[in-house]
Amino acid sequence: MKKVVKINGMTCEHCQKRVQNALDALPGIKAKVNHKKGEAVISADGAWNEDAIRTAVTEAGYEVVSVADKKGFLGL
Repeated sequence: MKKVVKINGMTCEHCQKRVQNALDALPGIKAKVNHKKGEAVISADGAWNEDAIRTAVTEAGYEVVSVADKKGFLGL
């Protein structure tokens, strides 16, 4: 399952890279960050640690607005 993390404060590709690096540093996490959408789509190899994700984004200088399950085609 994937999660969508909504992030405030990313305005450019530099911001995107900063968040990408912070999330990539977490063990078992794979992320695709998009500053234009203000989000990161994350998949994990094991159990989710939402606190670690929130901390990584916050320490990179950005605000986590929400973390939700990623919906598939047709919202399923």
